[in-house]
Amino acid sequence: MKETIERFIPKGLLNLYHFFLALLGALVYYFPSREIRVVGLTGTNGKTTTAEMAAEILEEAGYRVALIDSIRFKIGEKEWKNELRMTMPGRFAIQRFLRQAVRAGCQYAILEVTSEGILQHRQRFVHFEIALLTNLTPEHIERHGGFENYKRAKGRLFGQTKGKHIVNLDDENAGYFLAFPAREKWGYKIETESQPPEIKNIDRDSGIRLIEAKDVRYSRKGISFRAGETDFNLKTLGSFNVYNALAAISVGLSQGVALEKSKTALQKFKGVPGRMEEVVSEPFKVIVDYAFTPNALRKVYETLGRTGSRKLICLLGACGGGRDKWKRPILGAIAARYCREIIITNEDPYDEDPMEIINEVAKGVMEEAGKPGDGRPRPSLQKILDRREAIRKALKIAAPGETVVITGKGSEPSICLAGGRKIPWDDRKIVREEFRRLK
Repeated sequence: MKETIERFIPKGLLNLYHFFLALLGALVYYFPSREIRVVGLTGTNGKTTTAEMAAEILEEAGYRVALIDSIRFKIGEKEWKNELRMTMPGRFAIQRFLRQAVRAGCQYAILEVTSEGILQHRQRFVHFEIALLTNLTPEHIERHGGFENYKRAKGRLFGQTKGKHIVNLDDENAGYFLAFPAREKWGYKIETESQPPEIKNIDRDSGIRLIEAKDVRYSRKGISFRAGETDFNLKTLGSFNVYNALAAISVGLSQGVALEKSKTALQKFKGVPGRMEEVVSEPFKVIVDYAFTPNALRKVYETLGRTGSRKLICLLGACGGGRDKWKRPILGAIAARYCREIIITNEDPYDEDPMEIINEVAKGVMEEAGKPGDGRPRPSLQKILDRREAIRKALKIAAPGETVVITGKGSEPSICLAGGRKIPWDDRKIVREEFRRLK
């Protein structure tokens, strides 16, 4: 229905329709964002974890916080699951949520801001105190008509936010976002990472306030680093979570929250459901993660394995509905570099033929595995349409000490099929059920 409407209504008229709804929503709820400090997080990966970390930090500092991310809605102590399959709700829903947050006495609201939401003006008439960039890699290219358009869509959040900007300085697009005017600018980075040339030598007097992670250490139990004079120890894994933590710490610092408060909050942080979540620990590990972009998938495999080692058992798929078909063979190629066993399965086909999607991912596996060079054995490849059966197979072939990585859905509560149908689903629940049947 949505696609039909967008096909026949002129783009300018559709744009005006979205803008009008945004204005109407703000009017109906009396512009609630003027009465609360709103933090807008955008980027390709890491938004949800950063939002959750930032909420923990602000709450540790004594504030009441409201939150909308891909996992849940939260207003103070009240929370409920986000079952919309939309990270950023519609215009009326956002304004209503903000009004409820104000009535509940919340001082802060944290929102994930998506490029699709920006295209539909869902962020309009929200007064953002902070705009934050996690990172930017190619995504939603077909929807936006190119990466530059995608980047410009994200930039609109920074363009409308006059308060404080927080930018990942290790991202190659940092310079673009730093160019937007703001009352205060913050940048975060990892000491050992190389920055883009335009920001490599940031002048200490440039007005950008820097937070830097030094002495970063990774272990099987978590990550540690030093920021300022404070040592941080987190139970989460991976370099990407160092960046997520730095982004959240920057939110706190921009609001006068001391590093010690952030340290206390992050030490208690247990992670986000379906994000690098360890569902089975013995005799082998099973990790469930949301990763569905090439960059996110690569980071997950880098954290859990080692390039060239091909020690992982990897179950993956790709979203349908005409979404970013270009990345399907790329996902397969990445799996071929890290995994000894690859199982490609159904994910969210929407109106596409799921086997066609699977075959496109498999093409990337075979092309990458077929490249001449190092003499390593090729990874084993299986295509299993039924996702439960695929999970069962992955668990059966796992040996003690190995790691099974299941990506693409995380804690999503359903699989989206043709005609708008959904079937209840939870990768973590299915893993536990199938694991019990192995015993």
